[in-house]
Amino acid sequence: MVNLSETCDPENELQLITQVQVAPNNVDDTQLLSEGLPNLKERTGVEVLYTDGGYAGPTVDPVLEQCQVEQIPTGIRGREPNPDSFNLADFKLESSEDGHPEKITCPQGQTVAVLASERQKSFQADFDPQICQTCPFQHEGRCPAHPGKKRAAFRLTFRPSQIPVAQRRQKMRYREGGGKNPRAAIEGTIREVKHPFHGSKLPVRGLFGVTTLMVSSAAMTNVRRIHHYLERKRRTVEQMEGQNQKENAESVQSSSSFWLFVNWLQEWFSSLVMFRKLCFDC
Repeated sequence: MVNLSETCDPENELQLITQVQVAPNNVDDTQLLSEGLPNLKERTGVEVLYTDGGYAGPTVDPVLEQCQVEQIPTGIRGREPNPDSFNLADFKLESSEDGHPEKITCPQGQTVAVLASERQKSFQADFDPQICQTCPFQHEGRCPAHPGKKRAAFRLTFRPSQIPVAQRRQKMRYREGGGKNPRAAIEGTIREVKHPFHGSKLPVRGLFGVTTLMVSSAAMTNVRRIHHYLERKRRTVEQMEGQNQKENAESVQSSSSFWLFVNWLQEWFSSLVMFRKLCFDC
């Protein structure tokens, strides 16, 4: 399996592949992210990471926190919550600097304190019964806070493991509200990297062989993108009125030199593929 990372900032005029990971097909996506994120952070200074649901989970949360990277998943692992009732993601949770929840606000706007349970295994929040009894969400049966047999307050109880899941769902909703999915472009990048190979199948097997071809193919993808970017810049310069002819000549010469370099890389890459194929056939 091959895992790719690429830039997706909408302000960038040029998006490039920044990381290639190759691993056996039984490695979990969260493990790939945990292993690759520190190096990716060091080289690129990434602050926001868009992933699909397979890369989100409790095992990767400590690495994200350590690298100070915000993850925005496009999906959540596990069963989807009931759309007809509220869950913890519908509440606004305020935490202290050490990460412990302090206050919580319900969808109706009531804010109360969050306290740890007697056994310190869960958190609980008691809402004012006079407000909850007149709340339309309670009458509709959508609110998870309920009074007890000996307790008038409407109590909401949740476990610490539910907090990061709720935060991921909130980030998903915020992204979906914007109407854009920056992660979708990586699907096209996967096709770009596989396209040079017949039937999108590699002519080699084994970790070393697959890594060699995938890194080389990703490098060629970046080279093509850089060349197309420079060509667009060159055409833009040529179309500008009053542009100095000397600057135009330098731009054309620079682009031509780069194109010679691209041709050399393509020939080298084709030779590498043929060499690996011949080795495999032998």
